Amino acid sequence: MSHSYEHPRPALAVDCVVFGLDENGLQVLLVERGVAPFKGRTALPGGFVRLDETLEEAARRELEEETGLGAKVFLEQLYTFGDLHRDPRERVVSVAYYALVKLSDHRVRAATDASAAAWFRLGDKPQLPFDHEQILRVAKARLQAKVRYQPLGFELLPPRFTLAQLQSLYEAVLEKPVDKRNFRKKILSMELLEETGEREEGVSHRAARLYRFDRKRYVALEKAGVNFEL
Repeated sequence: MSHSYEHPRPALAVDCVVFGLDENGLQVLLVERGVAPFKGRTALPGGFVRLDETLEEAARRELEEETGLGAKVFLEQLYTFGDLHRDPRERVVSVAYYALVKLSDHRVRAATDASAAAWFRLGDKPQLPFDHEQILRVAKARLQAKVRYQPLGFELLPPRFTLAQLQSLYEAVLEKPVDKRNFRKKILSMELLEETGEREEGVSHRAARLYRFDRKRYVALEKAGVNFEL
């Protein structure tokens, strides 16, 4: 039995800020809009929520449809954006998510209402439409805050990494240099890194040790109340 509501309701959408990391620093994944409004402009991936899906299901579907990113991507709800004039079509409330991606694990591709999908260095991206600049700023601030007390950074690294790569990650996210000696002493004291017994290959300098993140140990320490803070 259908029901008629007395008051008009806003449309509900999701928008996704996807971060990646390479040798040039922190990257954000953007799409070229294939439909109006702002057709041809570069924007965050996202779209409207269907009646038969949850918010997270909608976010993951939009990422798959517009960028080709699969279901295993780290995804976390960010904030709800509801400015009255954020969308020129109608009253739209958007629940934003942010995702962290290992660039080596994913090949992006555009589909549905996105004409193209590509990575942009944060400092080199074009101006974004809607309120996507604000969403990106909030996502960046959230990542900078959480990476200090949760090991989210490992979601951006390859499975095996050097301490130098790990330090570079934190410097890229926090946008400031990190003292090498203190950083390594702190991170190794947490005993969350497991030596692989391997070293870098194909480098001109002395090959560094390769580590992996011990996720099981982190979960155990977290349950015991141990604080991860850099």
